[in-house]
Amino acid sequence: MFIQKLKQAGLLMTMFSFFAAKSFAQEKPELSLKNALNYALQNYADARKAKLDVENANYQIQEVRSKALPQVSGSGGLNYNPLLQMSALPGELNPTDPGKPLMVAFGQKWNANIGVNVTQNIFDQSVFTGLKAAKTTKEFYTLNAQLTEEQVMEQVATAYYQVLVQRQQVVNVDSNISTTAKTKGIINGLYESGLGKKIDVDRLEVNLLNLQSQRQQLLNAVAQYENQLKFLIGMPVEESIIIPSANVSPQNFGDVLLADTTYSSNRSELLVLEKQQQLLQLQKQSYKAEYYPTLSLSGSYSYQGLGNTFPIFKGINKGVNWFDVSTIGLNLKVPIFNGNATKARMKQSDVEIKKLHEDIKLTRQNISLDFANAKTQINNSIIVLNTQERNTNLAQQVLDNTNNNYTQGLATLTDLLDAQNALFNSRNSYNASLLDYKLAEIKLIKAQGQLRTLLN
Repeated sequence: MFIQKLKQAGLLMTMFSFFAAKSFAQEKPELSLKNALNYALQNYADARKAKLDVENANYQIQEVRSKALPQVSGSGGLNYNPLLQMSALPGELNPTDPGKPLMVAFGQKWNANIGVNVTQNIFDQSVFTGLKAAKTTKEFYTLNAQLTEEQVMEQVATAYYQVLVQRQQVVNVDSNISTTAKTKGIINGLYESGLGKKIDVDRLEVNLLNLQSQRQQLLNAVAQYENQLKFLIGMPVEESIIIPSANVSPQNFGDVLLADTTYSSNRSELLVLEKQQQLLQLQKQSYKAEYYPTLSLSGSYSYQGLGNTFPIFKGINKGVNWFDVSTIGLNLKVPIFNGNATKARMKQSDVEIKKLHEDIKLTRQNISLDFANAKTQINNSIIVLNTQERNTNLAQQVLDNTNNNYTQGLATLTDLLDAQNALFNSRNSYNASLLDYKLAEIKLIKAQGQLRTLLN
């Protein structure tokens, strides 16, 4: 009996764990715009690559800095001379045949050495310039990463609002389907009681089928927009997301202070180009450094062994002589003439700097144009939204009155369907204007250099 109860308890615990796990798996956090942006900055490929560029810049600085540090290398060698070089001594030194040159072999059969060499740059203008360029390169990649993140944020915010508005379109068509289905049910009841017409029922059935087909197309569009959003934030497409509905009402439009807003000259696009201009100027300085002399200090030490037997692990008692060799030197290199190659490279840098200056001027003009267009678009969107809101309210009143008249026999079915379509179209127009407003708002925030406020 006890064992049977124990088994029942175990079964209940298993079922509870299963349903708890299933419930937990189904509970996914809502993907707000802030969450989507943060997720993208951590997972989207372009944002991750930009961060890797910043990390790589640190290693570039270390590489350039190493040229200002001592350069140490070790060496070693073991040579065997089967035939030694013969040298001719004056004949006066020939004891056996005076006057005949005496051929003598100098050296030993074996020669072993091990040593270390050290070189330290004392003055090298290219190294100093390279250090400045490396630090500026890191600043460039940092600004470029910031620009990349802002571009990702703009794309994600645009896709996010497209999903929201498209879902609102589904809500609109669902409302129209519900209204049409109720009307069809009423007219079908009148027809069955002999007070209605079969053609009216058929017309509503056709209208209902068209709305259901349109709903399916909208659902497909929503799925595509969601997949695009997941791609932009770096989320696997097969993973499901929950996007909370957002209520953007006309009362929120005042948050954008259009009268006092001006575009920011501190835009990432400009900062990146200006930092690139600094890099080109440093590149020109590095070319100019080729005119400067270089001065370095060098030193070497080696331990050598000579003998006619294999010298390793042998001393003088076994015919191998070991001795120290050391040198210290001061090396000066003065450039004199290289065929004007340095001058040509500096002229090329001047041309690149001038071209970049034109890019900066064009970018400023584009930013100013984008800002002016965003202000115009957002002003226009607010006007259109207010108009569409009044139009929607009016269309709702017309539908209510037409529906009341139809039930009293004072309006035709065509009038009723026209009123329903007018309300449906006005809501769709409102949603389309709402999307235009949100996109213009993103453009305006970008023009002000405040895209990161979307993360707050």
